[in-house]
Amino acid sequence: MELDEQSKERFQKLEKLKELKGNPYPNDFVPVHTAAQIHQAYATYDAEKLKTVQEKFKIAGRVLGLRSFGKAAFLQIQDRTQKIQVYVAKDVLGDEAFSIVPAVLDMGDIVGIEGDLFRTKTNELTLRATAFKLLAKCLHPLPEKWHGLQDVEVRYRQRYLDLIVNPKVRDVFRMRSQIIQRIRNYFTNLDYIEVETPMMHAIAGGALAKPFVTHHNTLDMDLYLRIAPELYLKRLVVGGLDRVFEVNRNFRNEGISIQHNPEFTMIEFYQAYATYQDLMNLTEDLITTLAKEIFGEPKLTYQGKEIHLKAPWARLTLKEAILKYTDFSEGDLKSEEKIIQGLQKRQVEVGSATLPMHRDLGHLMTTVFEQFVEAKLIQPTFIYQYPLAVSPLSRKNDKDPFYVDRFELYIYGREIANAFSELNDPMDQKTRFEDQVKERKSGDEESHQMDEDYVRALEYGMPPTAGEGIGIDRLVMLFTDSPSIRDVILFPQMRKV
Repeated sequence: MELDEQSKERFQKLEKLKELKGNPYPNDFVPVHTAAQIHQAYATYDAEKLKTVQEKFKIAGRVLGLRSFGKAAFLQIQDRTQKIQVYVAKDVLGDEAFSIVPAVLDMGDIVGIEGDLFRTKTNELTLRATAFKLLAKCLHPLPEKWHGLQDVEVRYRQRYLDLIVNPKVRDVFRMRSQIIQRIRNYFTNLDYIEVETPMMHAIAGGALAKPFVTHHNTLDMDLYLRIAPELYLKRLVVGGLDRVFEVNRNFRNEGISIQHNPEFTMIEFYQAYATYQDLMNLTEDLITTLAKEIFGEPKLTYQGKEIHLKAPWARLTLKEAILKYTDFSEGDLKSEEKIIQGLQKRQVEVGSATLPMHRDLGHLMTTVFEQFVEAKLIQPTFIYQYPLAVSPLSRKNDKDPFYVDRFELYIYGREIANAFSELNDPMDQKTRFEDQVKERKSGDEESHQMDEDYVRALEYGMPPTAGEGIGIDRLVMLFTDSPSIRDVILFPQMRKV
């Protein structure tokens, strides 16, 4: 990598540091305090009261501000919690310790400081350094103004730099961690147990998606990276684990967009002796509870739009949603030909003769919904009763077997959750797998493969069960007002440069 002049100068300072101190990367400094602890404990102390504090403070962090005055300097130190001002002076540290500051110290360097507290003339709480150590040299200059970077992809490719200079980014990922932990606590309190299932599958199942393929040399067999943990989790319900959940990584060989990353995180959970309607209530309560715990009230603002999370949320069948938000008539929705004509009139491709499964009534209704309804569902809305044709693992509706007992949750026009009453009839499940295999042979790479072992598991008896997957990344986007999924994934997949 060709170095610019500032980086060359920093490498030269590194060599000078070696001459002055020997090892430029010492590992013998252990911080005892954080900047947040100090601010919290002494925020109300005035200058006189601080003089009575006998405690010595020991912190470490990165230099994000440096004002030098010859024989003294003020530093802004950022640790994992927040910033604190540090005053280093030659008459306090002594000539040898202070010599590091003018000779080699730069913005971005990591330092260890020990000292006492005082207030400056501007009344800022400040740590007066009585001991100072350079712990790691930053060999490249930090961007002075983050918004000055024109290529936003640099933020994602060099996330470490993004985290250093942009405190809002750190806040997003702290929030992500809190959300996941709160979700875990929520399910644990409902007597669910957390489990782990395989990430490499001999059969790609649990969702309609194109998998990534890898090869195991010893077994000499192809394996698929998990597209969903569903079929393994339901095997556990068969085994008597009536309430299970997994915070899981899934991999789907599909497009990349502001809503999609080929590697993403979900929570998937299953509850025996429950229905999809029970999970509607649970989902409503879970997300409302998260909002109350994080924001203090059941609402938030996303991309300038206020989202109201107070229950009850809107509930519409897929058919009702189409009739409400489009000009398709109820008669249109009974005719494949009329739906196709309506879609073609609106410039929507509906497949070809080589993909006949995309021309049946169930797929066509779903296409209408996806094209013309989803984006209009801004406030939380449950859409339920999906066509059987697009739901190979869901239980048929008792009143109308054209539909299944399934729902999806939409907020701000985006799918947040997908759930259904599980199909536990092994004969029906085998027939649906066979239908999926036919579609796969017709050219649909996302169709399900036959999973004989899963059918055998159902033959041992799975209790009536409901299951759901919630997209963690999209939920975090919503709670952190992040416009892109890349903003909430630490290292999103990027095109090779």
